[in-house]
Amino acid sequence: MIVHADARLLAEAVAARLIVRVLDAQAERGSADVVLTGGRVAAAVYRAVLANPARDAVDWSRVDLWWGDERFLPAGDPDRNDTQAREALLDALPLDPARVHPMPPSDGPDGADPELAAARYAAELARSAPGSGELPHFDVLLLGVGEDGHVASVFPEHPVAYETRPVSAVRGSPKPPPVRTTLTLPAINTADEVWLIAAGPDKAGAVGMALTGAGPVQLPAAGVHGTSRTVWLLDRAAAAQVPLSSRALR
Repeated sequence: MIVHADARLLAEAVAARLIVRVLDAQAERGSADVVLTGGRVAAAVYRAVLANPARDAVDWSRVDLWWGDERFLPAGDPDRNDTQAREALLDALPLDPARVHPMPPSDGPDGADPELAAARYAAELARSAPGSGELPHFDVLLLGVGEDGHVASVFPEHPVAYETRPVSAVRGSPKPPPVRTTLTLPAINTADEVWLIAAGPDKAGAVGMALTGAGPVQLPAAGVHGTSRTVWLLDRAAAAQVPLSSRALR
């Protein structure tokens, strides 16, 4: 766990860390797969990536971008996570459009059926998977942490918390909009590195519980981990209920 003084410094540090991680992945594998998230902190991170001169060291044409979850809304809706990411960062990068993989919108080929949209995204993930696998090699997967401890669109005690398929529709989300699509916990936990990012006092309770033994169904943030590394990236307000002995201050 790494704690930064405030939300601005947190966003800048995560952005710099992300650039380095993508460069390392490209040096190791020739390309990089990154799973993006949404929310205020994510938008600040994306803007910080754009403002960081080191971004030009990345070969963005060899980066595949995926999303951990999405609001099931029409393409271009301002509440969609991919719309947020495009406006904050992606539209300014020399990406290969074929390697940008947003989750299907509600006005896409599957119409207003989130189950079909989830299945379509699962098929797209499988097409990029090595061998006969279901998922690509995710180098880093970004997650925000909700006030209730949800990650992606996996909410506490919700049926999706028990889901074993890689992608699931979500109906009856406790946070609007009620219909979403999401990677499930088993899919999230295939990533090399999972970064959980939180800022602000409203996240402190969930962060403290997740780091002190809560169960993954009651608090999904407690049930995610990378295969090689799990990193909590916080500001001081979000870390307020974590013991000082657990913190690495920056």
